[in-house]
Amino acid sequence: MSLDEIVAFENATRDLVGLALRSVEDLDMSLPQVRLLLVLDDLGPSPSTRCADALGVVGSTVTRLADRLVDTGHLTRAADHDNRSVVVLRLTEAGRDVVRSVTDRRRRELRRALDTLDPDLRAACAAALRALHDPLVRDESARRHLPL
Repeated sequence: MSLDEIVAFENATRDLVGLALRSVEDLDMSLPQVRLLLVLDDLGPSPSTRCADALGVVGSTVTRLADRLVDTGHLTRAADHDNRSVVVLRLTEAGRDVVRSVTDRRRRELRRALDTLDPDLRAACAAALRALHDPLVRDESARRHLPL
């Protein structure tokens, strides 16, 4: 493997992270709040401890984020039916709207960039990314998928 190949992937990583960050920059909430909404969209209604694990933060951080998102109408918080000491977080329609908005914006921006590529090259890139995803997901040290 050449240094040139590594640099190409580093550049692609920066480009994609930049795209992800641009998709949330016009929102009236912080990046950590958006990340919590993305986690809940992925997991469905979940205990705050599960959200904390998914975000790689401590429970009190999720509590503070959830407090703000409940106040703005993006989340609801309720006791678990089976264990009243467990707090379950759930997206509201407003929270789902934010997730849809972020996802739609990212996909539009990706589509614009990908439309500039030759279809065969685009298909080869997609195949390479799918192939790269598999070993990264299998690797315990890299498994944690941080929503962004």
